[in-house]
Amino acid sequence: MTQANRIIVGLGTTGLSCARYLHSLGETFQVVDSRLDPPGLAELQAQFPGVQVTLGEFSTALLSAASELIVSPGISIQTPAIAAARAAGVAISGDIDIFSKAVRKPVVAVTGSNGKSTVVTLLAAMATRAGLRVGLGGNLDGAQAAPALDLLRQAEKDLYVLELSSFQLETTASLAARAAVILNVSDDHMDRYASKHEYAAAKQRIFNGAQSVLVNRDDSASTPWAKDCCVAASFGTDKPAQGQWGVVEEDGESVLVFGDEFVLRASSLKIAGKHNLSNALAALALGQAIGLPRQAMLEALQEFPGLPHRCQWLRNLRGVDYFNDSKGTNVGASIVAIESLGEMLKGKLVLIAGGVDKGADFSVMAPVVEKFVKLAILIGRDAKNLASAFKDSIEIVFASTMVEAVSIAAARASTGDAVLLSPACASFDMFSDFTHRGRVFAGAVEELQ
Repeated sequence: MTQANRIIVGLGTTGLSCARYLHSLGETFQVVDSRLDPPGLAELQAQFPGVQVTLGEFSTALLSAASELIVSPGISIQTPAIAAARAAGVAISGDIDIFSKAVRKPVVAVTGSNGKSTVVTLLAAMATRAGLRVGLGGNLDGAQAAPALDLLRQAEKDLYVLELSSFQLETTASLAARAAVILNVSDDHMDRYASKHEYAAAKQRIFNGAQSVLVNRDDSASTPWAKDCCVAASFGTDKPAQGQWGVVEEDGESVLVFGDEFVLRASSLKIAGKHNLSNALAALALGQAIGLPRQAMLEALQEFPGLPHRCQWLRNLRGVDYFNDSKGTNVGASIVAIESLGEMLKGKLVLIAGGVDKGADFSVMAPVVEKFVKLAILIGRDAKNLASAFKDSIEIVFASTMVEAVSIAAARASTGDAVLLSPACASFDMFSDFTHRGRVFAGAVEELQ
């Protein structure tokens, strides 16, 4: 065994995956976490009883004596003890940085404020349909996904498709992806970053060493800042130039095209909304960049049902549709959900929103809320912040629980309306995560009589 003093900073899913990977290599390591009872502690102690674990406030002396800190994405590298260790010459890395140095097969890397889970899951389905063995994971939640380092402990794949957060990219020097994309950038995690520019800069790291870069024409923030990036193609929901992906209108219907070449009618998709046309185009562009056959991509695309908690239709009761968009954890995601459903409906939306605001500016939501929403039911810790942004646009009521919010929504919605849960906020004030929030919403909707 090597005797390098490597410290995993932060437990949870990623920290555990780092521990499993280092152990599989025969590496020695220790673990620190600022929480006294972090998630994954019992599992760590059961699997690795000899590993030293230090809980509570980070020790600057301990971290500064390490050879390397492997920092979990939920912990900022600006944390004083970590910053001090870095200043003392300690190497700082993360799970994706370790993965990038060990992987021997092509990697497709996707980041963005919204849509990345849909795009990577769809691309993985396309590659699987083409006969490739695919490793799907990274920041992605779900039964089919795994932390990146756990993927390397599985049977070798032909292709790895990773969803990456800005937090993971902060500690990644060069992923050297076969293809990479920033889908979009909207206000998110402003409680961690000093500015939107700093947040975008973290996402720009996905392009470091990339062989092919894809650009979203609908969002200028997806364009590489570095002039030496190799842009392979662009996609957007407008009419494209030759060799680019886009959308045209034909006989009153949206059609996906590549240049002037017909590809697929939007009505053939099971996923709806303008944002999902963009997601579909992103997956097609990425698949083309890595050489997937178009027929396999189109077959997978037409079969793809969408992901839970992302504008997921639940039921129709007395002429009112209920949609679960609990994954709408930031302003940009909720704007997209409201616009997409609002444009589909003959009626109006009853919006359930609120939670932990992460320092977001909700005023940018006001125009779309005013256009499509007739009532906002606000919940959670920062509900009053949303109310301040919406007060001149629509009627607002407050609810103390999700069940109460659903009850109010059912009473106030009319035939032709839709009730949409799209919180524009994080969930950890009232729920364990966004999936828990979505399940509670779906359960309350199911109980409606």
